[in-house]
Amino acid sequence: MKRLLSTLLACCLTLTLVAQTPITINEKTVTRHGPEKGSLLIIGGGTIPPEIWAKFIELAGGKEKAKLVVVTAAAGDSAALSPSHVELVKKQTGAAQVTLLHTKRLTEANSEAFVASLRQATGVFFVGGRQWRIADSYLNTLTHQAFNEVLERGGVIAGTSAGASIQGSFLWRGDTKGPHILVGDHTQGLGFLKNSAIDQHLLRRNRQFDLVDFIRQSPDLIGLGLDESTAVLVQKDTFEVIGKSYVAVYDYQTIIGKGAPHVVNDNEVSTASNGPFILLSSGQRYDLQQRKVVREKLPISR
Repeated sequence: MKRLLSTLLACCLTLTLVAQTPITINEKTVTRHGPEKGSLLIIGGGTIPPEIWAKFIELAGGKEKAKLVVVTAAAGDSAALSPSHVELVKKQTGAAQVTLLHTKRLTEANSEAFVASLRQATGVFFVGGRQWRIADSYLNTLTHQAFNEVLERGGVIAGTSAGASIQGSFLWRGDTKGPHILVGDHTQGLGFLKNSAIDQHLLRRNRQFDLVDFIRQSPDLIGLGLDESTAVLVQKDTFEVIGKSYVAVYDYQTIIGKGAPHVVNDNEVSTASNGPFILLSSGQRYDLQQRKVVREKLPISR
């Protein structure tokens, strides 16, 4: 009997592993963090301002040509029954071709029929909610591969709140018990932004120090914290801030006080920090590979 139970358990484990990891996402790329092709639009939640929506539809090919897919897994199963998310994207972008994508079953996420809308998509938008639901539905599936193929064709992947965090490789606030648990029972994101952990609602929810200790212990990762109504547009290994508030960058060297100095020759350098993070606003750009602000302004005189 024990031998039979052991055999059945082994079979069950094998079937579970096959069901959860039917494909392998290739993470060996030339770029260190961002996508080699296409764009990421990572949004910190809250109200999305017009300039972010405008950038999304521009990157997707314009409202006449764009083929958008709205992924609602983070919002729960009720989102599959409501047209509200699709209608919002249509209203804000002016695009006519907008498709809802929703499932909680890995077998469905691994079917060609399910990914059909992604095969021609020029843009994908992940709505907010709980990021672990997105991982449960799509991680390491045929759909996950199809998301990456949107980027490979030069398309754009956007997401707000949970749809921002899921784009990182490490899934921050991914515990099923609640977002107050920073490192939880789900720790793998979809990895569109490689070697990263992404937080959102940053200043609005007083989260600006939450990533510090984690990045201190994980020096190969870069942390991004986005406030509401604010986004980063990532292309290759550079991002630009768009929106109303601030983005915090968490880099190991900055955290331990070995980054670019904030004061040089008795002048304050507004693009550097003595730690533990750097704040950037709309229009500022950051080199993710070199870990530094680009197009720096002149030092501010005292």
